[in-house]
Amino acid sequence: MIESIQLLDVVILRRAYPAYELAPGQIGTVVEVLAADVFEVECSDTNGQTLVNLALPGDALQVLTHATANV
Repeated sequence: MIESIQLLDVVILRRAYPAYELAPGQIGTVVEVLAADVFEVECSDTNGQTLVNLALPGDALQVLTHATANV
């Protein structure tokens, strides 16, 4: 099942964006929903400093989910 992408979701980039030195797997946060399937994503470094804000299509993103263990 594909999850819908929402404002403030933490996402992973599915593809590289070499012009911005971003590799697949880079983590970002959805900071704006621009259209039905277009999202502004902010990628930051480990210190929380913004590296870049990009408008990206939904198919370039994967929502990070936190699975809970049955204990």
